[in-house]
Amino acid sequence: MSSSTAAGVQRAGAATAGTNLRNLYYARSGFAVLWAVLLILSASTLNPVSIALLVLYPLVDLAAAVVDLRSSGATRARTPLYANLALSLLAAIALAVAVTSGIPSVLRVWGAWAITAGVVQLIVAILRYRLGGQWPMILSGGLSTLAGTGFVLMAAGANASISGIAGYATVGGVFFLSSAIRLHRLAAAAK
Repeated sequence: MSSSTAAGVQRAGAATAGTNLRNLYYARSGFAVLWAVLLILSASTLNPVSIALLVLYPLVDLAAAVVDLRSSGATRARTPLYANLALSLLAAIALAVAVTSGIPSVLRVWGAWAITAGVVQLIVAILRYRLGGQWPMILSGGLSTLAGTGFVLMAAGANASISGIAGYATVGGVFFLSSAIRLHRLAAAAK
């Protein structure tokens, strides 16, 4: 295969990966905002709806990581995506256990997940930088680590509440939307 043919195949693979990533980001954005609204409506206490929502979020993150792994092919490093799979699964299990101990436990688990998932998101976004549209994901990963620390600290307070998690998800949804739009514009400019 000539170098020009190989370069064309590589560009086509990157374009497909960018399109898949853009669509995944749009879906994740919509889910995050809808999820946040539902959590706000049910988050005054730990009740069956808020518990289901709390466990559902990392499971959707897990499913998104599976989709990302399947669509990324050889265009991206896979190790951080596997780490994200493991973290999301552990978070879902830990949250299912934490809800039996109360809101402070939920905040500690959510905070630990936000910190570790934020670091992974930051790594993935840096590795994907050449695909474009990754600055919002870089910022989101960094902010996730800070927010996670805030959740852990909030768990020790007298007024621990899960409603702040909805704000965290909304901000994440905005970052996903921003990245999706940037990827969309990059694809349109390349045509």
